[in-house]
Amino acid sequence: MRNFLFLTWLLSTLCLAQGQYLSTEQFLDKAFNSHTLASQVLWLTADSKAVAETILQHPVNALRIRYWQQGARSAWILHEIGKEKPITIGVVVENDAIVSVDILAFRESRGWEIRHDFFTEQFNGAGLVQDKNHYRLSSHIDGITGATLSVSAVKRAALLALFLHRQLDQHGEP
Repeated sequence: MRNFLFLTWLLSTLCLAQGQYLSTEQFLDKAFNSHTLASQVLWLTADSKAVAETILQHPVNALRIRYWQQGARSAWILHEIGKEKPITIGVVVENDAIVSVDILAFRESRGWEIRHDFFTEQFNGAGLVQDKNHYRLSSHIDGITGATLSVSAVKRAALLALFLHRQLDQHGEP
């Protein structure tokens, strides 16, 4: 009986962990009070790709990254690996600071706690700090026991969104 209860608990935990929490439309509606914005594309230059690889700590295969923008606010949907599988992360940036972070989809068996507000709200107001070739958030982000790799993935995605938002300003994007 004890083994059955443990197995039931384990399977229910795995079911809770994986899933789609927000659709793209829901994320954009939350970010802009409308999901009718057309997506735009930011082309990565050799320099911006090198910085993205430094931030993410792995090669970037993309030539361009999709985003949505309204005024000074931009929204990014990024995919970053937790332990083995991608986490879909939505980041909204305005005036070089994070407005919100949302976990749209989580595919790992552990670390799903990152989707909760107590974790994601820590990013609100964080900016990008650059020390030579090192990039970090301006705010401390508390980790979650058992979710270290997922926490790191969200931090990297947040840093990348802040960097990409700056690229819009530098390249005179709308």
